[in-house]
Amino acid sequence: MQNDVEAVEALRSGYARLRAEMGKVIVGQDDVLEQLFIALFAGGHCILEGVPGLAKTLMISTLARCLDLRFNRIQFTPDLMPSDITGTEVIQEDKASGTRMFKFLPGPVFTNVLLADEINRTPPKTQAALLEAMQERHVTVGGERHDLPGVFFVLATQNPIEQEGTYPLPEAQQDRFLFKINVGYPPYDEELAIAERTTAGAAPEVARVFDGAAITGFQPVVRRVPAAPDVLHYALRLVRATRPEDESAPAIVRSMITWGAGPRAVQGLILAGKARAVIHGRSHVAVEDLSASAPAVLRHRLVLNYSAEAEGYSPDRMIEELIEYVDPHATGPGSNERFQKVLST
Repeated sequence: MQNDVEAVEALRSGYARLRAEMGKVIVGQDDVLEQLFIALFAGGHCILEGVPGLAKTLMISTLARCLDLRFNRIQFTPDLMPSDITGTEVIQEDKASGTRMFKFLPGPVFTNVLLADEINRTPPKTQAALLEAMQERHVTVGGERHDLPGVFFVLATQNPIEQEGTYPLPEAQQDRFLFKINVGYPPYDEELAIAERTTAGAAPEVARVFDGAAITGFQPVVRRVPAAPDVLHYALRLVRATRPEDESAPAIVRSMITWGAGPRAVQGLILAGKARAVIHGRSHVAVEDLSASAPAVLRHRLVLNYSAEAEGYSPDRMIEELIEYVDPHATGPGSNERFQKVLST
């Protein structure tokens, strides 16, 4: 246990150094950076959604440099094939014996940090090849299995504009991502700092804070962080409240949500809460860790209907109301009186 306590402190202090190094290049975006770190140490992957020009690529490549990890970028296009991602076999001749044999040439998926740029602009077959690699952590080509690196972190970007001719990820494939992170415009002061910094002088160098071995050592520590029963019940109640067919779901959920979040959301919420607790220097999970992580965990797992759109409800607004009214101290199935009274009106 002492080793875990020391690891928690090492991760907290390392996270502070990491934020400082990232701050040399990236101005602001504090919430986005925190969610990236949480996903990395929780062993999950992320979707980043934002308009062009918000430094998503720069953010991810800088993160890889700070962590001393190999970084690859794939620009997803309509003509991209699965073998362009996973790799392919080629015939090579052995000059000594004159025999020919197949040799596997790894694709760009064999890296530590992979930027899947505009993943919704490539056909489903190619999307599925990447998502299978994310889930299985290996690639099978020609009947032979090729394992991916121990640290494998996928960040898929989506452009919310210009949706014509795109291939939106199906809900089942979105569910494989731990977080969906919204990258918004910077406030005035931060945008001024960006303009000043990027138009004068060379880009600053960043120092290495962690490496791959340290990250793979921290990930099991995150999983061992204890979560009290009331915290686990809160995660379960919050996720189950998003399902229209569940008895605890209020009337507003039944009328505005077609599909709610599944069990993987409960797992993701707890893991994200553990990682958030650790990077903030705590050796236990609090309800606030779950509520802070809930929007990124749940927003891509809710399918809202036309009634929600007519009423001006977005997934984030729905999650915000559920966080406000789900009782963090209740345990067991069912819903509490305050929850039903407010959300059923």
